[in-house]
Amino acid sequence: MKYIQYINESIVKKTSETKNLVLYGQNIAAGSCLSSLTRGLKVGKDGLIINATNSESTLAGLGFGMMLNGVSSIFFMKQLDFLLLGIDQLVHSYNFIRRKDPKASYTIVAIISDLGWHGLQSSFNNFGDLCSIARIPGFTITSKAEADEILNKYLISPGFRIIGVPQRLFGQEILDLPAIFVNDEKNLFQYKKGKRATIVCFNCSLPYGVKIEADASLFSVNSVTPINWDKIIEDIKKTKKLVIIDDSKSENLACDNLLATALQKCKIEKHIVIKREIKGNEWLFPNLDELELDYKGIVKILSQK
Repeated sequence: MKYIQYINESIVKKTSETKNLVLYGQNIAAGSCLSSLTRGLKVGKDGLIINATNSESTLAGLGFGMMLNGVSSIFFMKQLDFLLLGIDQLVHSYNFIRRKDPKASYTIVAIISDLGWHGLQSSFNNFGDLCSIARIPGFTITSKAEADEILNKYLISPGFRIIGVPQRLFGQEILDLPAIFVNDEKNLFQYKKGKRATIVCFNCSLPYGVKIEADASLFSVNSVTPINWDKIIEDIKKTKKLVIIDDSKSENLACDNLLATALQKCKIEKHIVIKREIKGNEWLFPNLDELELDYKGIVKILSQK
């Protein structure tokens, strides 16, 4: 099943079972329905679906207003960078409302424009930067296991969070890789356990890590909020080799925090850090935007004693 179909069906199932829920966003029930993300949306008893106007700041604030009045909602965003227009709401309104400890749910589901061919729009795939501005809980979804765990726990639950879905994966088959470990916060997933190395994928880079054919442990860090690295550190101490992959375009990478911690606490024989090398203003123009990994070269390095 394609990634976007699975995400869409999971969302529709969850919203159709929920009463008194408001779903809103630009053309979420018209046209392409945000590239099929919101196609066929349904709500339970006394629910409402709104095709909203083009006013991101107002729309971002609307969800907070409903929270204060005990109404749960989901705001579907067609591009992550559009959410920058609602930054005042995300910072100041959220900081005010979180002190009230609201019991209603407010979730923003945003499409991360990371295809590259969109030029300026895809220059911002820094999901982590957006969430860190006001310490907003945020989660990216790159696999079936992550979709199940994150949407079931966070799509409709008390509090506020942002969930990001990478557009680069929409037309691909969803990664159906069972997780062997998921922490309670649903921001750290382990998919494989191996002896040769520890591979840790950040932002939306899990599909790259899956392609490294080595006897290695495989982790996905899909949140920017501070997490406990102990599970990963424990694995690195055994393998003594670390591969980090981060496809974010930010200059402040969450993976740097892990690397610093690992170098301090572990005796690492080899470590490989794969992240974007952006030359000049190339990220502002249409381009392939895929990370280029030398998979055979990585395996060769990890095989060395």
